[in-house]
Amino acid sequence: MSVAKKAKSKSSGIAAWPEDERPRERLLTRGAEALTDAELLAILLRVGIQGKNAVELGRELLMRFGSLQTMMAAPQAGWDDIKGLGDAKLAQLLAALELGRRAALPATREQTVIKNTTQAAAYFAARLRRLAEEHFRVIYLNQVGRLLDDSLIAKGTVNTVHPPVRTIVARALQTNAAALIAAHNHPSGATTPSEADKALTRDLIAACHPLGIAVLDHQIVGEDGCFSFADTGLLREISLTTLTPLPVKP
Repeated sequence: MSVAKKAKSKSSGIAAWPEDERPRERLLTRGAEALTDAELLAILLRVGIQGKNAVELGRELLMRFGSLQTMMAAPQAGWDDIKGLGDAKLAQLLAALELGRRAALPATREQTVIKNTTQAAAYFAARLRRLAEEHFRVIYLNQVGRLLDDSLIAKGTVNTVHPPVRTIVARALQTNAAALIAAHNHPSGATTPSEADKALTRDLIAACHPLGIAVLDHQIVGEDGCFSFADTGLLREISLTTLTPLPVKP
C-alpha cells in the first residue's frame, strides 16, 4: 500500500484499518502502555465523526486542552460546543478522567490520618492542583487526626467563591469532628492569601471556637506549592486577634 493510500485509509473509520493497527486490538495484545494518549481516548470515544476517525478526534481534543492533565482539570463548561461529542461520549470521557483522578488519591477515608500540615498539603495538592476553577474544600478530623469527611463546600471562577461558614460548621457537627482544615486553590498558580482569605479564616475560627472545634489550618494550593496559615504563623495571629476580648472601657 502506498503512503498516500495508507494515510487515506487511516483517515477513514478505524474498522477499515488493519487489525494489528486498531487501538482496541493493540491494547488487548500489547497492553495499554503501548498506545498513545490519542489512541486511548479513541477507545473511549469508540467512533469519530464524518471525515474524522476516533483517533483524529482524540488528537483534536488533546490539542484543544493541551494535555491529559489539563483535560482532567477542565470545568464542565470547557467541554461545551465540541463537535462530535454528544452526551454519551462526553459522559464516558468524564467518567474515565474522574476515575484516573481518583486512582491517584489515598485508598479510603478510614485509612487516611493527617497529623501535620505537610500531610495536609500533600492531601489537598492531589485534589486541588491544576483545577481551572477555584474549589474550596474542608476535611474533618477526629481527635487523633483520622479523616471523617472531605467536603467540597464551594466552587466557581476566581473571586466568586464565597464558602458559607454556616455550612462548614454544620458539617463539622454532623460528623462529630474535633478539628478541621480548610483549603482552596488559586487557579492563577499564586499562593499569596488575599484579604478575603484572611477574613474567611477569621470568621471560621470565630464560629468554631465556641463549639470546641479546632481550626488547624487554612491552606492555599498553587501550581508548585502550598501556603499554610499555620506554618507561617498567620493562623495564630488571626486567632489571637479574633478570640482576645476587647478591653472594657472604664
